Amino acid sequence: MQINISTRHGNLSDATRSKISAKVGRLARYFERLTAIDVTVDLQSSAAPVVEIQVSAEHKHDFVGREQSSDLWRSVNGVVQKLEQQLRKYKERVTSHGRADGRHASEGANSREVAANE
Repeated sequence: MQINISTRHGNLSDATRSKISAKVGRLARYFERLTAIDVTVDLQSSAAPVVEIQVSAEHKHDFVGREQSSDLWRSVNGVVQKLEQQLRKYKERVTSHGRADGRHASEGANSREVAANE
């Protein structure tokens, strides 16, 4: 998985870049098939930096999050939380295959047959 960090209207130190990379690298825990993460930090307004993250997943659509707050780390944490939620919801939807209760159709049929036979 590639992590690309770019800045607009300013520069980030190497230490800050490595911390951001470590934080966004945790997103791989929520969905295994991530191929690239692009982080853009806009420092045009130093009082309210904007952090935008675009996550590309294998054979899936992109996940995008954007956060602006009074502190760079608050922005990073907020956007990472948004993407964690998007990835969890997507993985839950994929693994349940559209079933409301998460069970296979055959499991529900078997339980109805047992109830009818009793």
